[in-house]
Amino acid sequence: MAAPDREDNLVSTDWLQSHLNAPDLVVLDASWHLPTENRDARADYLAEHIPGALFFDIDEVSDKDNPLPHMLPPAEAFSARMRRLGIGDGKRVVCYDSKGIYSAARAWWMFKVFGHNDVAVLDGGLKKWKAEDRPLEEGDPAPRQERHFTARFQSMLVRDKTEVAHALETGRAQVADARSPSRFSGSEPEPRAELRSGHMPGACNVHYAKLLNADGTMKSAQDIRAVFADAGVDLSRPVVTSCGSGVTAAILTLGLDLAGHRDNALYDGSWAEWGADTALPVTTGD
Repeated sequence: MAAPDREDNLVSTDWLQSHLNAPDLVVLDASWHLPTENRDARADYLAEHIPGALFFDIDEVSDKDNPLPHMLPPAEAFSARMRRLGIGDGKRVVCYDSKGIYSAARAWWMFKVFGHNDVAVLDGGLKKWKAEDRPLEEGDPAPRQERHFTARFQSMLVRDKTEVAHALETGRAQVADARSPSRFSGSEPEPRAELRSGHMPGACNVHYAKLLNADGTMKSAQDIRAVFADAGVDLSRPVVTSCGSGVTAAILTLGLDLAGHRDNALYDGSWAEWGADTALPVTTGD
């Protein structure tokens, strides 16, 4: 089942509603909120979600042995979790979240990392779906039969702190930081109190919100390229995306893919790791 939108990385609300009953489609509510928001994404899902959608918890589908928040799990753990959800090989996966495009991009990237390329993000998410008065349902989903899911780890899509430090030192890749300008400059404290404020020396600030339209949909490829260029990112070179904990960095990764830039990876530890490690350099200001 091929999606007609934006090189298969995005699907429209029209497309999704017309395909909700397709047997090879799995819809995932991947909503997630910062701890400071005091919101329960699972409770919100149970109150209302797109018909047939399953809940994808990025905190639960993570490496439980890593003290950093929602880091990628081992491939076998991801495979087992998807199998229990009823997501198997050959399924078309569409991810959405309640804010428009936010944590759904993280879920999209996770599937890409584990070799499942038939995955897309709902453009505008639940916000746009509800604004268009489309159908919703509540409660737990109907149980799905377990399916075989093959996870093949794509290491080229992920970077760790050693690789990021080396890239910045040698200039092999640019770092695009998706956090807000005030967090990037260090004028606003981090939501995680134990972290230093500021950014990696040499990083460029590409606030994820600049890639989005007012209705939560992604901007055009041309406008996305302009946003990165205005931030000082050269799209003819490799890019590493980063943010607070690897969530909004995936919006930049999605934007890069939509803009035709394929030589990119996401720093999974992001500022949650870098800002806590006093052996790593930090700078402040614009």
